[in-house]
Amino acid sequence: MNAVDIIARKRDGKTLTDEEIKYFVDGYTRGDIPDYQASAWCMAVYLQGMTHEEATSLTLHMAHSGDTLDLHGIAPFVVDKHSTGGVGDKTTLVVAPLVAAHGLPVGKMSGRGLGFTGGTIDKLESIRGFHVSLSTEAFLAMLAEHGIVVSGQSADLAPADGKFYALRDVTATVSSMPLIAASIMSKKIASGADAIVLDVKVGRGAFMKTQADAEELALLMIEIGKGVGRQVATVIADMDQPLGNAVGNALEVKEAIEALHGA
Repeated sequence: MNAVDIIARKRDGKTLTDEEIKYFVDGYTRGDIPDYQASAWCMAVYLQGMTHEEATSLTLHMAHSGDTLDLHGIAPFVVDKHSTGGVGDKTTLVVAPLVAAHGLPVGKMSGRGLGFTGGTIDKLESIRGFHVSLSTEAFLAMLAEHGIVVSGQSADLAPADGKFYALRDVTATVSSMPLIAASIMSKKIASGADAIVLDVKVGRGAFMKTQADAEELALLMIEIGKGVGRQVATVIADMDQPLGNAVGNALEVKEAIEALHGA
């Protein structure tokens, strides 16, 4: 088994085995497979797609490329939410504190901006002195103390996704449905939440341009989540215009704080 053969099989529209996907994910994570081969593989996936079985296999191997958290020592039930990305999307900054304030712990590993979308981590970093790079120990301590934690991706949790995430941003493969699903769900599985709400955006300002594509992505992520014992719900939300009145990291944080104060 080698990377070139796996790239060629996906380029030609073949279905990859679980062993082939594991080989590629593990090899790229270790650095044995270089970026240029991983780029070719991402483009092959973008053009040929993946079956649900392939996407599930990719998700699980990405999730288990590093540590996985068990949060039950802190709380019996922890929730998470994730958006597929849009313009002016500051939902996490409002929803997560509201949920935590009602006594339901929120443990969230967020991503950075991808393509034209803004990332929650980039928004939080506009707050002077705000640290988003938390160790596993710090993640757990924040959740235990405050009932809420939103952090960036660490080197310990789903490191394969961190590498593929950055690569997709510079290889025009951001909008690949199986790569989106695997990226989101690998982070959710690794970070240990029991229930996950997925905010799937659709429209001109989203990666999914049609309702049918948004529904297909939502169903794929629900299927992946249920396969590993997670409770998963999805919301398909309009992204034909920016959310709220502010666009830009610091401005969106300001608007979210105003919303939390009832403005």
